[in-house]
Amino acid sequence: MPDPSRPLKIGTRGSVLALAQAHETRDRLMAAHDLPSDAFEIVVIKTTGDRILDRPLKEIGGKGLFTREIEEALAEGAIDIAVHSMKDMPTLQPETLVIDCFLPREDVRDAFVSFQVASIGDLPQGAVVGSSSLRRRAQLAHRRPDLQLVEFRGNVQTRLKKLQDGVALATFLAMAGLSRLAMRDVARGAIEPDEMLPAVAQGAIGVERRQADERVAALLAPIHHMQTGQRIVAERAFLAALDGSCQTPIAGLAELSGDCLRIRGEILRPDGSEVFAGEREGAVTDGAAMGDDLARELLRRAGPGFLSA
Repeated sequence: MPDPSRPLKIGTRGSVLALAQAHETRDRLMAAHDLPSDAFEIVVIKTTGDRILDRPLKEIGGKGLFTREIEEALAEGAIDIAVHSMKDMPTLQPETLVIDCFLPREDVRDAFVSFQVASIGDLPQGAVVGSSSLRRRAQLAHRRPDLQLVEFRGNVQTRLKKLQDGVALATFLAMAGLSRLAMRDVARGAIEPDEMLPAVAQGAIGVERRQADERVAALLAPIHHMQTGQRIVAERAFLAALDGSCQTPIAGLAELSGDCLRIRGEILRPDGSEVFAGEREGAVTDGAAMGDDLARELLRRAGPGFLSA
């Protein structure tokens, strides 16, 4: 167990939201093991995605933009665990690292944010909407092809400032992030998954460790939320079969009802001109297989080259 003389080092990005997630992880570990805060040290690591803010994500790489440097620090022993937003995580991990601890999942829905209009349906013809998410932009373009979609990167505060400055009339954020920042009132409303299916693993926090580190494995075990883990396994199997990245509009959501799991997924062209969607339902223990099978069905229906077009 960690102690003040050798604190457990928790690696994280430096954004306000990332730090809130790291503190939540630390607080859960403190409660689970009756440890003081000084038994832990939060280590901020700047990632490529944090450094390059003036270019679209698709131009500078895939999901690893927000995780690569943190995983390198973990593999090298500079930190003991890494706290991640699971929707930022590539499906392929370094062989020496593992994520087998998930905190209870937050609200999975997207938030509609605007100072002037109340919902997507209220946006006037030709309105400018900002988002850095290819998935959200494709879904919106499919529903409202009249809208002008512009790149909109930065943290919550930066995006709100852009709205105030008139760069766009509206944007989207994750309800989970707003909840963790105690800023749910920023949202005009949450968008139900039936209207806009969220990103794979949206709202989930994963804690990564070195595979061989049994001490840390034992430390994390009591804070692992099994139901969240079951849902994320299914969703990430769906994503893995699609070879999903930040350059691909993909949405997916698994939900539990007792021992039954339902997974929904969709793939879109970036311009929203085509969408292929489907779902599977079955035993929780078959979650990964269902996610994989659903992805392969959508790929068959979409035809060769759909995701690379």
